[in-house]
Amino acid sequence: MDTDPAIQCSDCQACCCQLPVRVLPGDAPPEHFLDEDEDGYLIMAKADDGWCVALDREQMCCGIYEQRPFVCREFAMGGGDCAEVRDDWRRIALSLR
Repeated sequence: MDTDPAIQCSDCQACCCQLPVRVLPGDAPPEHFLDEDEDGYLIMAKADDGWCVALDREQMCCGIYEQRPFVCREFAMGGGDCAEVRDDWRRIALSLR
């Protein structure tokens, strides 16, 4: 998988932490971080403002990193999905100015 080394989580606004995350069999995030979507699937819960409840807001990183779901583990820092979400995030932010 190609990644862009210039993209680092440490200088990101954690925009991936607003994406919906389905919890798959074998994932083991703490139960108090889970919710159910309209189809009955387990998902990572969101706070009232739309951010993942596992996001450590002070450090802008995952508060359950070692227990994060497969979807989050596969969302590689600097990978194609990451770059695309960051570009979309910037585009939306610029359009709101």
